[in-house]
Amino acid sequence: MFDTVMPKDGGTVLAVRGAAFGPDPRQRVDVYTPKARSLAPRPIIVFFYGGSWNSGTRTGYAFVGRALAARGFVVAIPDYRLVPQVRYPAFLEDNAAAVRWVRSHAAEFGGDRDRLILAGHSAGAYNAAMLALDPRWLGKDRTAVRGLIGLAGPYNFLPFEGPVVEKTFAGVEDPISTQPVHFAGPGDPSAFLATGDKDKLVRPANSDALERQLKAAGVRVERQRYADVGHVGLVTAIAKPLRGRASVLDDMARFTQQVSTSR
Repeated sequence: MFDTVMPKDGGTVLAVRGAAFGPDPRQRVDVYTPKARSLAPRPIIVFFYGGSWNSGTRTGYAFVGRALAARGFVVAIPDYRLVPQVRYPAFLEDNAAAVRWVRSHAAEFGGDRDRLILAGHSAGAYNAAMLALDPRWLGKDRTAVRGLIGLAGPYNFLPFEGPVVEKTFAGVEDPISTQPVHFAGPGDPSAFLATGDKDKLVRPANSDALERQLKAAGVRVERQRYADVGHVGLVTAIAKPLRGRASVLDDMARFTQQVSTSR
């Protein structure tokens, strides 16, 4: 509903609608691109939406795709299987399959397969962080990841508490292996970690912990805090009418441009 009523950025196209990266109806991806042609392949942002791992649709985040595409990037937004249909780690497997599909088809929509930025909000930020930091999911494809953008992500939330987390990670034998902070190490991609000071759902301390671990490993980290912004407000600030509330879109675009042009 939010996406439906929000005015969208112009100068963009939905270049790919509902492409399948797996057999399940949830394994589909949309790709947004700038309308203007480019002689050189563009950096690709793969954005994973949040929703407590049990809700969300790619079409509900078209405003994110068009906003970032209007800044000159190719933007892929995949759906993925949700709880209770699946539990950890199936949604990460879906996210990884989506990234591999994007890489293999990048030339078809003007994207650079070797300049990927993984981004997400809330549970989607967790998904992005796990793919960026833990080599189990992307394997050799992880070398194409130039940056991680995490908006209000849970990265350090042991012990499992609350019905959402307990159901999502039910049956995990090694809880530590589910935590992004556990995988932070030398050679990881640069990270932009953002939180709203009024977030009551995912504690900003999660981002602080990941920042410390990455910096200790010598990884470049930009830690951004936005005053007077809550959990949902952090992502809705990307929408065209709400950008005055926080510079989230500007900061994401700047970070993406920086990491995609440097090694």
